[in-house]
Amino acid sequence: MLYFLLSRFIDDVPQLRLITYISVRAAAAAVTALLLTFVFGPPLIRRLRLLRVSQVVREGTPDTHQGKGDTPTMGGLILLSCAVVPTILWARFDNQRYVVLALLVTIWMGGIGFLDDYLKLKQKREGKKNEGLVERYKLAGQVSIGLLFGLILWLWPVSNLPGASTTLPFFKNLLLVPLTVGLSWIYVPWVTFIITGVSNSVNLTDGLDGLAAGLCAIAILTLGLFAYVMGRIDASVYLQLFYLRGSGELTVFCLALVGACIGFLWYNTYPAQVFMGDTGSLALGGALGAIAVLLKSEFLLAFVGGVFAVETFSVILQRSAFKWRKRRHGVEYARQHRVFLRAPIHHHFELKGWSEAQVVVRFWILGIFCAFVALATLKLR
Repeated sequence: MLYFLLSRFIDDVPQLRLITYISVRAAAAAVTALLLTFVFGPPLIRRLRLLRVSQVVREGTPDTHQGKGDTPTMGGLILLSCAVVPTILWARFDNQRYVVLALLVTIWMGGIGFLDDYLKLKQKREGKKNEGLVERYKLAGQVSIGLLFGLILWLWPVSNLPGASTTLPFFKNLLLVPLTVGLSWIYVPWVTFIITGVSNSVNLTDGLDGLAAGLCAIAILTLGLFAYVMGRIDASVYLQLFYLRGSGELTVFCLALVGACIGFLWYNTYPAQVFMGDTGSLALGGALGAIAVLLKSEFLLAFVGGVFAVETFSVILQRSAFKWRKRRHGVEYARQHRVFLRAPIHHHFELKGWSEAQVVVRFWILGIFCAFVALATLKLR
């Protein structure tokens, strides 16, 4: 929006030519998002506290988390609004759909999370079991946006590459496409799997103060760098990446998200004043998945989101092992012989004696390591 307003005065004020650079507008979006969290964060937290919109402590979390039941939740509203507004202000929307589609997935996922948080709070006040949105309805909402997103990219590609295609890290000039045209529809469930899987992975990781917000900031910043170089024909040719015309605008969206995450950490770091809830975790996960899909870099998520993958795998492994041992040896044996002391794995380390702050910072370090590995794929081809 600001681009179109200010671009009219470029001839009169030459300094305004700076807004034609994606890097400048991306930095402006990050700063705007950060400032908005400082302006609107405190009053929103006070409002949530007055409305007694308190955290519903998840079943199975360590006993040290029981005191968090009075901490306000739905802080994802801060994240969502402070990322969307700067994106609308600083991104260009003329003749390219990258940012529009990324915003669509993010807002949709945030809406599902908001509904889930709202129902949990309503059930808590009514003295009912805090189940929130029924799992199959929640999954149906995630799958729906995944299918819609996949169909749009398949039938109306946003880039110069085939709609049903993706790339592999460490391989140059390798484009994965279905073997026959008749199998190109496989791309739609593939996109659905990515969007649903990544959003749920971030949701599972959101169990400690500042953990998910910090890891998302690291991962999205990394993808923002990929968006920038893949959107420049000179940089993409030099690094032997596929050039995606118009994808550079995703850098603005990525940096707005990073700024919002960092600003949110001001209130979410230990001890947290507010939690993001499913409103924030599903929105961030949806955004992360959507960016990777738009950049044809779904497999890169294995590196960028390595910590999220480990968190998800720990839950799957814990549940699978418990069910198998329960069938073979009974419930008591299964309870006494768990793979982890508690899952997701961040709770395992808590019960091993790590403080919450230690777990969070060490997982952030692992997230930075994963980001370095992902960035290494730019040259190791």
